[in-house]
Amino acid sequence: MRAYEVLYIIKPLEEEQTEAVIEKFKSLIENNGGEIVSLDKWGKRKLAYEIKHNREGYYVLIKFNGTPETAAELDRVFRITDEILKFMIIREED
Repeated sequence: MRAYEVLYIIKPLEEEQTEAVIEKFKSLIENNGGEIVSLDKWGKRKLAYEIKHNREGYYVLIKFNGTPETAAELDRVFRITDEILKFMIIREED
């Protein structure tokens, strides 16, 4: 398994909805053979520029171990999820 790091920004939502989105991606990683190493909720922050008519976003950083297929599925779901403003998946060096 490879080490990955994903940082994503959720558009401003109610607290329960934000937690549901975080849980959705956490379970997606685990259900596709990944293992969560750490999950850091950075909280709501002001964006450097407006993204999809939003000035703020909720930042989440997840470090996980998984296969390239896990990362590909995560990428696919990020792209079709309306609550996500931006995301970046990085494979960490060995």
